[in-house]
Amino acid sequence: MAEGERQPPPDSSEETPPATQNFIIPKKEIHTVPDMGKWKRSQAYADYIGFILTLNEGVKGKKLTFDYRVSETIEKLVALLDTLDRWIDETPPVDQPSRFGNKAYRTWYAKLDQEAENLVATVVPAHLAAAVPEVAVYLKEAVGNSTRIDYGTGHEAAFAAFLCCLCKIGALRVDDQVAIVFKVFDRYLEVMRKLQKTYRMEPAGSQGVWGLDDFQFLPFIWGSSQLIDHPYLEPRHFVDEKAVNENHKDYMFLECILFITEMKTGPFAEHSNQLWNISAVPSWSKVNQGLIRMYKAECLEKFPVIQHFKFGSLLPIHPVTSG
Repeated sequence: MAEGERQPPPDSSEETPPATQNFIIPKKEIHTVPDMGKWKRSQAYADYIGFILTLNEGVKGKKLTFDYRVSETIEKLVALLDTLDRWIDETPPVDQPSRFGNKAYRTWYAKLDQEAENLVATVVPAHLAAAVPEVAVYLKEAVGNSTRIDYGTGHEAAFAAFLCCLCKIGALRVDDQVAIVFKVFDRYLEVMRKLQKTYRMEPAGSQGVWGLDDFQFLPFIWGSSQLIDHPYLEPRHFVDEKAVNENHKDYMFLECILFITEMKTGPFAEHSNQLWNISAVPSWSKVNQGLIRMYKAECLEKFPVIQHFKFGSLLPIHPVTSG
Protein backbone atom coordinates (compact mmCIF):
# COMPACT_ATOMS: atom_id res chain seq x y z
CA MET A 1 0.00 0.00 0.00
CA ALA A 2 1.48 3.35 -1.02
CA GLU A 3 2.06 5.91 1.71
CA GLY A 4 -1.02 8.00 0.89
CA GLU A 5 -3.41 5.08 0.49
CA ARG A 6 -4.86 4.59 3.93
CA GLN A 7 -7.97 2.68 4.88
CA PRO A 8 -11.18 4.64 4.16
CA PRO A 9 -12.21 6.58 7.28
CA PRO A 10 -14.17 4.33 9.64
CA ASP A 11 -17.52 5.41 10.98
CA SER A 12 -17.22 8.36 13.29
CA SER A 13 -18.32 6.48 16.42
CA GLU A 14 -14.81 4.96 16.62
CA GLU A 15 -11.92 6.70 18.36
CA THR A 16 -9.52 7.17 15.47
CA PRO A 17 -6.58 9.46 16.02
CA PRO A 18 -4.26 7.03 14.18
CA ALA A 19 -6.41 6.98 11.00
CA THR A 20 -4.66 10.15 9.86
CA GLN A 21 -1.24 8.85 10.87
CA ASN A 22 1.33 7.60 8.39
CA PHE A 23 2.46 4.30 9.81
CA ILE A 24 5.97 3.19 8.87
CA ILE A 25 7.98 -0.01 9.13
CA PRO A 26 10.18 0.43 12.24
CA LYS A 27 13.93 0.35 11.73
CA LYS A 28 17.13 0.49 13.77
CA GLU A 29 18.45 4.00 14.52
CA ILE A 30 21.08 3.35 17.22
CA HIS A 31 24.19 2.34 15.27
CA THR A 32 27.04 3.55 17.49
CA VAL A 33 27.55 4.16 21.21
CA PRO A 34 27.24 7.98 20.81
CA ASP A 35 23.75 7.39 19.31
CA MET A 36 22.60 6.31 22.78
CA GLY A 37 22.02 9.99 23.60
CA LYS A 38 19.40 10.13 20.82
CA TRP A 39 17.62 7.14 22.36
CA LYS A 40 17.56 8.60 25.89
CA ARG A 41 16.15 11.91 24.58
CA SER A 42 13.65 10.21 22.26
CA GLN A 43 9.87 10.11 22.43
CA ALA A 44 10.22 6.31 22.19
CA TYR A 45 12.26 6.14 25.42
CA ALA A 46 9.85 8.44 27.29
CA ASP A 47 6.81 6.49 26.10
CA TYR A 48 8.40 3.09 26.73
CA ILE A 49 9.52 3.82 30.29
CA GLY A 50 6.22 5.60 30.97
CA PHE A 51 4.37 2.46 29.86
CA ILE A 52 6.50 0.20 32.11
CA LEU A 53 5.94 2.49 35.12
CA THR A 54 2.19 2.87 34.50
CA LEU A 55 1.82 -0.92 34.52
CA ASN A 56 4.06 -1.08 37.60
CA GLU A 57 1.60 1.19 39.41
CA GLY A 58 -1.41 -0.68 38.02
CA VAL A 59 -0.44 -4.07 39.50
CA LYS A 60 0.74 -2.74 42.86
CA GLY A 61 -0.43 -4.95 45.72
CA LYS A 62 -2.53 -7.20 43.46
CA LYS A 63 -2.36 -11.00 43.14
CA LEU A 64 -2.32 -12.75 39.74
CA THR A 65 -5.57 -14.40 40.87
CA PHE A 66 -7.20 -11.00 41.53
CA ASP A 67 -10.49 -10.43 39.67
CA TYR A 68 -9.78 -7.98 36.83
CA ARG A 69 -11.48 -6.92 33.61
CA VAL A 70 -10.59 -8.92 30.48
CA SER A 71 -11.45 -7.15 27.22
CA GLU A 72 -11.90 -8.76 23.81
CA THR A 73 -8.48 -7.46 22.69
CA ILE A 74 -6.82 -9.11 25.71
CA GLU A 75 -8.55 -12.41 24.84
CA LYS A 76 -7.32 -12.10 21.25
CA LEU A 77 -3.73 -11.47 22.42
CA VAL A 78 -3.85 -14.58 24.60
CA ALA A 79 -5.17 -16.55 21.59
CA LEU A 80 -2.23 -15.21 19.51
CA LEU A 81 0.21 -16.46 22.19
CA ASP A 82 -1.63 -19.80 22.33
CA THR A 83 -0.97 -20.12 18.58
CA LEU A 84 2.77 -19.53 19.11
CA ASP A 85 2.69 -22.17 21.86
CA ARG A 86 0.93 -24.69 19.56
CA TRP A 87 3.56 -24.11 16.86
CA ILE A 88 6.26 -25.18 19.37
CA ASP A 89 4.40 -28.49 19.83
CA GLU A 90 4.22 -28.86 16.04
CA THR A 91 7.98 -28.17 15.65
CA PRO A 92 9.88 -30.67 17.82
CA PRO A 93 13.63 -30.21 18.36
CA VAL A 94 15.85 -31.95 15.83
CA ASP A 95 18.75 -34.32 16.56
CA GLN A 96 22.00 -32.39 16.33
CA PRO A 97 25.49 -32.63 17.82
CA SER A 98 25.32 -29.31 19.70
CA ARG A 99 23.33 -29.30 22.96
CA PHE A 100 22.38 -25.65 22.74
CA GLY A 101 20.56 -23.66 20.08
CA ASN A 102 18.39 -26.34 18.49
CA LYS A 103 17.96 -25.52 14.79
CA ALA A 104 14.25 -26.45 14.86
CA TYR A 105 13.81 -22.99 16.44
CA ARG A 106 14.55 -21.49 13.00
CA THR A 107 11.65 -23.46 11.49
CA TRP A 108 9.38 -22.22 14.29
CA TYR A 109 10.60 -18.64 13.82
CA ALA A 110 10.14 -18.76 10.03
CA LYS A 111 6.47 -19.54 10.62
CA LEU A 112 6.09 -16.49 12.88
CA ASP A 113 8.01 -14.33 10.42
CA GLN A 114 5.58 -15.35 7.69
CA GLU A 115 2.39 -15.12 9.77
CA ALA A 116 3.10 -12.17 12.10
CA GLU A 117 0.98 -9.62 10.22
CA ASN A 118 -1.96 -12.04 9.95
CA LEU A 119 -1.71 -12.75 13.69
CA VAL A 120 -1.60 -9.05 14.59
CA ALA A 121 -4.53 -8.37 12.24
CA THR A 122 -6.66 -10.69 14.39
CA VAL A 123 -5.98 -8.45 17.42
CA VAL A 124 -6.26 -4.97 15.88
CA PRO A 125 -9.73 -3.56 15.05
CA ALA A 126 -10.44 -3.34 11.30
CA HIS A 127 -10.38 0.47 11.24
CA LEU A 128 -6.78 0.36 12.50
CA ALA A 129 -5.59 -2.16 9.90
CA ALA A 130 -3.07 0.35 8.50
CA ALA A 131 -1.08 0.02 11.76
CA VAL A 132 -0.61 -3.77 11.45
CA PRO A 133 2.70 -3.87 9.48
CA GLU A 134 4.32 -1.43 11.93
CA VAL A 135 3.08 -3.16 15.10
CA ALA A 136 3.86 -6.68 13.78
CA VAL A 137 7.60 -5.86 13.59
CA TYR A 138 7.74 -5.68 17.40
CA LEU A 139 6.10 -9.09 17.72
CA LYS A 140 8.70 -10.63 15.40
CA GLU A 141 11.48 -9.04 17.47
CA ALA A 142 10.01 -10.32 20.77
CA VAL A 143 10.75 -14.05 20.60
CA GLY A 144 14.52 -14.31 20.20
CA ASN A 145 17.06 -14.20 17.38
CA SER A 146 16.83 -16.90 14.71
CA THR A 147 20.47 -16.59 13.60
CA ARG A 148 22.00 -16.91 17.07
CA ILE A 149 19.09 -18.89 18.59
CA ASP A 150 19.26 -16.73 21.69
CA TYR A 151 16.85 -14.71 23.81
CA GLY A 152 17.37 -11.85 26.24
CA THR A 153 16.00 -8.65 27.74
CA GLY A 154 16.08 -6.84 24.38
CA HIS A 155 13.55 -9.36 23.03
CA GLU A 156 11.46 -8.95 26.17
CA ALA A 157 11.59 -5.15 25.62
CA ALA A 158 10.28 -5.65 22.06
CA PHE A 159 7.23 -7.45 23.48
CA ALA A 160 6.61 -4.59 25.91
CA ALA A 161 7.01 -2.20 22.94
CA PHE A 162 4.47 -4.30 20.98
CA LEU A 163 1.96 -3.89 23.84
CA CYS A 164 2.81 -0.19 24.15
CA CYS A 165 2.06 0.29 20.43
CA LEU A 166 -1.30 -1.47 20.83
CA CYS A 167 -2.09 1.06 23.58
CA LYS A 168 -0.96 3.99 21.44
CA ILE A 169 -3.30 3.05 18.57
CA GLY A 170 -6.17 2.54 21.01
CA ALA A 171 -6.52 -1.25 20.60
CA LEU A 172 -5.68 -1.61 24.31
CA ARG A 173 -7.09 0.88 26.80
CA VAL A 174 -6.38 2.25 30.26
CA ASP A 175 -8.69 -0.26 31.94
CA ASP A 176 -6.72 -3.13 30.34
CA GLN A 177 -3.65 -2.34 32.48
CA VAL A 178 -3.88 -5.20 34.98
CA ALA A 179 -4.82 -7.74 32.28
CA ILE A 180 -1.86 -6.62 30.11
CA VAL A 181 0.52 -7.80 32.85
CA PHE A 182 -1.43 -10.63 34.49
CA LYS A 183 -2.98 -12.23 31.44
CA VAL A 184 -0.97 -11.25 28.35
CA PHE A 185 2.54 -10.78 29.71
CA ASP A 186 2.22 -13.78 32.02
CA ARG A 187 1.16 -15.96 29.05
CA TYR A 188 4.05 -14.52 27.00
CA LEU A 189 6.46 -15.59 29.78
CA GLU A 190 5.06 -19.13 29.71
CA VAL A 191 5.59 -19.34 25.94
CA MET A 192 9.11 -17.88 26.17
CA ARG A 193 10.06 -20.36 28.90
CA LYS A 194 8.78 -23.18 26.72
CA LEU A 195 10.84 -21.85 23.76
CA GLN A 196 13.94 -21.54 25.95
CA LYS A 197 13.56 -25.09 27.28
CA THR A 198 12.46 -26.81 24.04
CA TYR A 199 15.13 -25.32 21.77
CA ARG A 200 17.81 -24.84 24.48
CA MET A 201 18.14 -21.17 23.58
CA GLU A 202 21.26 -19.29 24.64
CA PRO A 203 20.87 -16.23 26.88
CA ALA A 204 21.55 -13.10 24.78
CA GLY A 205 24.29 -10.95 26.31
CA SER A 206 24.03 -12.80 29.61
CA GLN A 207 26.08 -11.47 32.49
CA GLY A 208 26.05 -14.96 33.95
CA VAL A 209 26.03 -15.07 37.71
CA TRP A 210 26.19 -11.24 37.88
CA GLY A 211 23.01 -10.67 35.91
CA LEU A 212 19.58 -10.64 37.50
CA ASP A 213 18.30 -13.47 35.30
CA ASP A 214 19.52 -15.02 32.05
CA PHE A 215 16.39 -14.16 30.10
CA GLN A 216 13.89 -11.79 31.74
CA PHE A 217 13.75 -8.56 33.73
CA LEU A 218 10.27 -6.98 33.60
CA PRO A 219 8.46 -9.69 35.61
CA PHE A 220 10.82 -8.95 38.51
CA ILE A 221 9.84 -5.26 38.39
CA TRP A 222 6.10 -5.84 38.10
CA GLY A 223 6.30 -8.87 40.38
CA SER A 224 7.96 -6.88 43.16
CA SER A 225 5.25 -4.21 42.79
CA GLN A 226 2.59 -6.89 43.33
CA LEU A 227 4.22 -7.72 46.68
CA ILE A 228 4.41 -4.14 48.03
CA ASP A 229 2.81 -4.00 51.51
CA HIS A 230 2.18 -7.76 51.56
CA PRO A 231 1.00 -8.72 55.07
CA TYR A 232 3.67 -11.41 55.61
CA LEU A 233 5.80 -12.16 52.49
CA GLU A 234 9.03 -10.15 52.66
CA PRO A 235 11.94 -10.06 50.21
CA ARG A 236 13.85 -12.57 52.39
CA HIS A 237 11.11 -15.15 51.74
CA PHE A 238 11.72 -15.57 48.01
CA VAL A 239 14.83 -17.66 48.69
CA ASP A 240 12.69 -19.94 50.88
CA GLU A 241 11.53 -22.93 48.84
CA LYS A 242 8.36 -23.43 50.90
CA ALA A 243 7.25 -19.79 50.53
CA VAL A 244 7.83 -19.95 46.76
CA ASN A 245 5.94 -23.23 46.32
CA GLU A 246 2.96 -21.97 48.30
CA ASN A 247 2.65 -18.54 46.64
CA HIS A 248 4.04 -18.67 43.10
CA LYS A 249 0.58 -18.91 41.47
CA ASP A 250 -0.28 -15.50 42.94
CA TYR A 251 2.97 -13.63 42.30
CA MET A 252 4.96 -13.21 39.10
CA PHE A 253 8.21 -12.61 41.01
CA LEU A 254 7.93 -16.01 42.70
CA GLU A 255 7.05 -17.69 39.39
CA CYS A 256 10.37 -16.38 38.05
CA ILE A 257 12.25 -17.71 41.08
CA LEU A 258 10.59 -21.12 40.64
CA PHE A 259 11.68 -21.26 36.98
CA ILE A 260 15.28 -20.36 37.91
CA THR A 261 15.42 -23.11 40.56
CA GLU A 262 14.06 -25.61 38.03
CA MET A 263 16.66 -24.64 35.42
CA LYS A 264 19.74 -24.20 37.63
CA THR A 265 21.45 -26.44 40.13
CA GLY A 266 23.53 -25.65 43.19
CA PRO A 267 23.13 -23.05 45.94
CA PHE A 268 20.89 -20.09 45.02
CA ALA A 269 23.50 -17.59 46.27
CA GLU A 270 25.97 -18.98 43.72
CA HIS A 271 23.85 -19.29 40.56
CA SER A 272 21.78 -16.10 41.15
CA ASN A 273 23.98 -13.80 43.19
CA GLN A 274 22.17 -10.56 42.30
CA LEU A 275 18.81 -11.97 43.35
CA TRP A 276 20.35 -13.36 46.53
CA ASN A 277 21.56 -9.83 47.36
CA ILE A 278 18.10 -8.41 46.66
CA SER A 279 16.58 -10.83 49.18
CA ALA A 280 18.40 -8.84 51.90
CA VAL A 281 16.58 -5.59 51.01
CA PRO A 282 14.10 -4.78 53.80
CA SER A 283 10.95 -3.90 51.83
CA TRP A 284 9.32 -4.68 48.49
CA SER A 285 8.94 -0.99 47.63
CA LYS A 286 12.72 -0.59 47.96
CA VAL A 287 13.23 -3.73 45.84
CA ASN A 288 10.85 -2.29 43.23
CA GLN A 289 12.58 1.11 43.10
CA GLY A 290 16.01 -0.54 42.94
CA LEU A 291 14.96 -2.85 40.10
CA ILE A 292 13.61 0.08 38.06
CA ARG A 293 16.97 1.86 38.45
CA MET A 294 18.80 -1.35 37.56
CA TYR A 295 16.59 -1.93 34.50
CA LYS A 296 17.40 1.54 33.16
CA ALA A 297 21.13 1.09 33.79
CA GLU A 298 21.55 -2.57 32.78
CA CYS A 299 19.09 -2.82 29.89
CA LEU A 300 17.83 0.51 28.56
CA GLU A 301 21.19 2.28 28.75
CA LYS A 302 23.26 -0.56 27.33
CA PHE A 303 24.24 -0.25 23.67
CA PRO A 304 24.36 -4.03 23.00
CA VAL A 305 20.66 -4.20 23.96
CA ILE A 306 19.37 -0.96 22.42
CA GLN A 307 21.23 -1.26 19.08
CA HIS A 308 18.54 -3.80 18.10
CA PHE A 309 15.55 -1.63 19.09
CA LYS A 310 13.44 -0.43 16.17
CA PHE A 311 11.75 2.97 15.80
CA GLY A 312 8.69 3.87 13.76
CA SER A 313 5.80 6.33 13.94
CA LEU A 314 4.41 4.92 17.21
CA LEU A 315 7.76 4.76 19.04
CA PRO A 316 9.69 7.53 17.26
CA ILE A 317 13.37 8.40 17.54
CA HIS A 318 12.71 12.15 17.46
CA PRO A 319 13.31 14.04 20.74
CA VAL A 320 10.48 14.31 23.23
CA THR A 321 7.99 16.95 22.18
CA SER A 322 6.85 19.11 25.06
CA GLY A 323 3.21 19.85 25.65
